[in-house]
Order: sequence, then C-alpha cells, then structure tokens
Amino acid sequence: MNHLRFCFATAIAVAGPVIAAPDVDVDLPTVIITGVAEHPERTADSDTSTLLSNMPGYSVAQGGGVSGLPVVNGLGDDRLKIRVDGMELTSACANHMNPPLSYIDPGQVGQIDLVAGVTPVSAGGDSIGGTITVQSAAPFFARAGEGWRTRVKLGASAKSVNDGVNASVSASAADDTTSIGYTAAYARAHSYEDGDGQRVLGSMFESINQSATLALRGAAGQLTLRAGVQHIPYQGFPNQYMDMTDNTARYANLAYAGRFGWGDFDASAYWQKTEHEMGFFTPERTGTMPMTTRGINAGYAVKASVPLQAGTLRVGNEFHRFRLDDFWPAVPGSMMMGPNTYVNVNDGMRDRAVVFGEVETRHDAHWLSLLGARWEWVRTDAGAVQPYGTGMMNAADAAAARAFNARDRRRDDGNLDLTALARFTPDEGATYEFALARKTRSPNLYERYSWGRGTMAMTMTNWFGDGNGYVGDIDLKREAATTLAFTADWHGGGAKGWFVRFNPYFSRVNDYIDVDVLGTFNPYMKMGAKGTLLRFANHDAKLYGVNLAWSVPVVREGMYGSVKFSGNAAWTRGTRRDGGDLYRIMPLNALLVLEHELGRWSSQLDVRAVDRKDRVDVRRLEPVTAGYALVGLRTAFQARKHLKLTAGVSNLLDKAYADPLGGVYLSGLKAQGGALRPLPGYGRSFELGMNVEF
Repeated sequence: MNHLRFCFATAIAVAGPVIAAPDVDVDLPTVIITGVAEHPERTADSDTSTLLSNMPGYSVAQGGGVSGLPVVNGLGDDRLKIRVDGMELTSACANHMNPPLSYIDPGQVGQIDLVAGVTPVSAGGDSIGGTITVQSAAPFFARAGEGWRTRVKLGASAKSVNDGVNASVSASAADDTTSIGYTAAYARAHSYEDGDGQRVLGSMFESINQSATLALRGAAGQLTLRAGVQHIPYQGFPNQYMDMTDNTARYANLAYAGRFGWGDFDASAYWQKTEHEMGFFTPERTGTMPMTTRGINAGYAVKASVPLQAGTLRVGNEFHRFRLDDFWPAVPGSMMMGPNTYVNVNDGMRDRAVVFGEVETRHDAHWLSLLGARWEWVRTDAGAVQPYGTGMMNAADAAAARAFNARDRRRDDGNLDLTALARFTPDEGATYEFALARKTRSPNLYERYSWGRGTMAMTMTNWFGDGNGYVGDIDLKREAATTLAFTADWHGGGAKGWFVRFNPYFSRVNDYIDVDVLGTFNPYMKMGAKGTLLRFANHDAKLYGVNLAWSVPVVREGMYGSVKFSGNAAWTRGTRRDGGDLYRIMPLNALLVLEHELGRWSSQLDVRAVDRKDRVDVRRLEPVTAGYALVGLRTAFQARKHLKLTAGVSNLLDKAYADPLGGVYLSGLKAQGGALRPLPGYGRSFELGMNVEF
C-alpha cells in the first residue's frame, strides 16, 4: 500500500504519494497521514504526471502517452515549478511535447511530492501554481559490517486499451559507504481505443529511460552522482498538429547533503541536453514537415538550514541557464516550406539567478509561523530569425521577421516572492493554517519570441491542444499572483483513523499571460471546423475554489479484514477581469474510493465523477464536454515477501466520454473530416502487473 505525505507548510497543503521511503528533500514541517487515498500500485501507468491523480485539485491535460501536463487548482505547465532529481527542466518544443515529468518513467520514481498554491520560497520560484518535486529511488546501502550486498527489482505490466506494455529493472551493489546502481524502464503502446471501441488515431508511443548512480556516504554526508539518457523514438499527439519523431536527452547531476554542528547543507549541480524532432511517422496521420529543436539546461542550487532557538533559518542561492534553438528545415519541392530553413527561435536564452531566505518559528505548543522572501533576476533574449522565403505564400512571415529583427529583444525582470504562513494546533484533533503569498513567473521563450504571422507558422506554436495558432509578444510582462488560502484539518484515531480536510483558496493574478484574438481559420482547410489565431497578451485574472479530502474507517481489523471509505472533491473557477473564463479549468469533480484489506490482499473500488464543463474559454473556442463517471476496480496480492501481483480494470463500464482538459481531436479531423470535436477519453482497459525483488 502506498502512503501519502501531506506537506502542511502551505495552506493549500496537498502532496503526492510516497512511492518509496527516502528522506524528504525539503525539511519543512510535515504531518504524516496514512489512508487518504491509498491504493494498490498502478504499475500500468506510463506517464509520471498521472501518479498524483488522486490528489484534490490536481489533474492532467492530455498530451502524448508519456507527456501529460500537470494542472493544479487551474494553473498548469510552466506555471508550476517542476524539479526532477534537483534539475529544473524546460520544454524544448513549441508544443511542449517534452515537459519535465516526461524525462522520468514511473518505474524509476522513488518519491513525488506536490506543494500547491502558497509554496515556501525554499520550495521554488518562477511559478505561481505550486511545486512538484520528483526523486529517483534513493541509493541502496548495506548495513555496517555486512560487506557488499546486491539488490535487484523487476517490474512488468500490460494494459488492454492500447496493447501497452511497461517493464523496468533496477540493480544495485553496495556496502555501507559506496553504492552503485543502474535502472532502465521501457514503455510502448499502440493507439488507444475510446469507450465506443474506436481507435483514437495517432496516439501510439515508445519510450526508453536509463540511468546510473554512484553514491558515497561518510561522516561528512552523502555525495550522489546520477547520469542518464532518454530516447523516445516516436510519440503521437492526437490533439496537436504535429507528432514527435524523436526525442533524445542526456543528463548528469551531482548532489551533496551533509549535517554539521551548525546545521544542514545541501548543494547540487546539473546539466541536461535535449535533441527533439517533430514531424509525422504513422499512416494514421501522414504529412511532411520536419521541425528540430535543441535545448540545454544547466544550473546549481545551494541551501543551508540553521537551527534557531525557536525554529529554523533557511537560506539559499540558485542559478538556472536555458538555451534554445528551434528551426524547421526546408522541404524540397515545396513552395510554402522553402527554399530556406525557417528559424523559429535563434539562440534563445533564459537565465535566472536566485537568492532566498525564510524563517520557521515555533512560538509555543499551539502556534507555528513561516516567513520567507525570494528574489529572482530573469534575463531573456533571442537572435535574428528568418522565414522559409519571401514569396507571396510567405509574405506574412517575411514581414513579421523583418519587424522582429528590428526590435531590441533582451528583457530583464526583477521578481520578488513573499510567503507568510501561520499554523494553529489547538489540540491533537485539529490543525488550522492561514497563508498569504505573492508569487511571480516571467514569460517563457515561446511566449515572448515566437514571431510567425502566417497561419501555418502560428499553428506550430501550441502547447494547449486546442487546435488554434499562437504568436508571441516581446513586451509581455511577468505574471504576479497574490494568493490567500486556508486549510482546516480535523482528524482522530491515530495512523489508521479518520480525517477531513477543507481547503478554500483565492488567487488574483496581475498580468496573467492569456490571449487576444487576431483572426480565424479552418484547421486542415476543413470548412466544418474553425480555429482562432491568437497573440499572447497580459490580462488580469482571478482563480478561486475549494478542495475537500476525507478518509473514514468503515470496518476495523477483523475476520473479514478492514474497509475504509476515502476520497476527495475539487471545484475551481478562473476568469479574466475583462470578462470570460480561463482555459483548461477543471469543472467540479470528485473521487470516491472504497478500500478493503485482508491479509495479503488489498483491493479498491473507485468512482471518478466529473461535472459537465460549460464554462469554457470562448476566445480559444474551447469545447463543451458532458459530465461522466468512471468506475475502476483493482487488487494487489503479496504472494511472497518479494513478489507482488496486481490486476485491475479502468473504465469498467466502457463509458464513452471526453476529458474536459483533453483538448480537441485534430488527428481525427484530418483523417475523417467533419466538425472539430473534443478528444475522446480512454475506453475500458484490463491491466496486469508484477513486481519482484531479490
């Protein structure tokens, strides 16, 4: 059974399942609670972003099979700070086909944590929606005096809805001071079927991840070196105009953690390079248009935690450097895509330098406070660009390139984040938190520097899955969000007792990066479909809502085992001050879970219910989706100490539905014509899995 760690250092206070049990990376005050949404391991998952799907207020905007975009309380993608083994990774793609969580397979995850909304300044900046931290499995060490030991873990799973298969292996050899490890994970699937038994075209994928670890442990602390490579030979995106035809990434990171007489010290440095290609690879969606992207992330972070008489002082310094080149080679014989290489982003740069400090103070047995400030200097720039050509078919892009090249493109932002939190614990059965924060995010490179004004060029910049086209604005301002939140937690009965958690929040975002409408077009020249041409633009916005989570024992331990009822519900609204709803806001939704444990068996029946989505972004022509309820059933059996078997079925009733955040079905429109409709969701899927350790 997985346990959940809820980080109460913020008022939003939702966290991710602890997949394994390494030490927590951030030493903020925490409360350990079991039984919030425990479930048998879902080994058939291939997308790491889905590991948090049982958290209230969390959802995933569908991309490819391993590239979902997380959304927290209505804010997603670049509005979240995502760290993978301490690395800050940036999507090196105009369609965000390689988001940070796509660089680690679920089988390689040791721990994943989510802190939403009012995040401590030590947990990350350059974001307004929260922080997701992912750690690979912690290095394995033998006990003192045991000598060298080995550990091997194997995992395999399959699912029927897309003939998907997952496999993972990890192997370690270690004594009490040195650990050497290797992990590999493989995932492959065909295009999935919807609830009507129809194939969703262009949704197949294949992904391979490998990494090696060397860790040294001594009296002065622990030093860990990780290096790895990812290769995605292909990945279909049915809600995008393009597919991924290759993604190869290499990385290395070095981390040190030490404990001294004066306090704790953590330091890390990392480097990651991505080579990314888009185009077409399957008969389910044909075409010719090569697109190539090269991205490099590099940076470091240092943090010191010093005990005070009544609390802890944390100070730190970070630096992150990102470089991007995005170009589209000419297509021989094409009048539109040639004769030159289209240069979309030339030597794009985005550098961030950071300092922060925060003080956690325990005033007495009932009150704790957390105050922090974070300063970030962000510089962005890009070089000169060029269109495919200067003829009549490229006239709009040619004029846009001349105007772009004539501009001063360097921009410098000075961003200040502030966080204040107070926690009141009147007795053992209740905790109340009040939090206020100012969080900022500077525009990404595509928001500022995508420049094409031809319809085809604009539709190639789109990480929203909405079928529209986008162009950037060099003069975009940073987003600044002021968030107020409250969390009430009532609990009793110990680790396996009951709890109810209630969390309302309100966020006002000045200069929220949304869109202005420039014009319309017909996707794929289908007269029955309509899209819009949009420019990124600043508009004030507000988001507010409430999250609810609970767990109640129904039957305590006995002859027939134990039964528990748990779940959560979430409601979010997002609007612009000048009118209209924000894009990709999840409607009212709830997860109801009934769990049973008996000896080596653990089983779960769950129902995920989602309301009709009729509050939509009319500027993006966001589709209305009907309400639905999906039933899931799964079980796990601990056959032996080191052998676990899992089985389950998702969407048990084979319900036909469309996920409110799934976007539109572009690959279906191209092949079948007609009107543009929401992307169909996954049909019924039977799943089997096995985990072995020796």
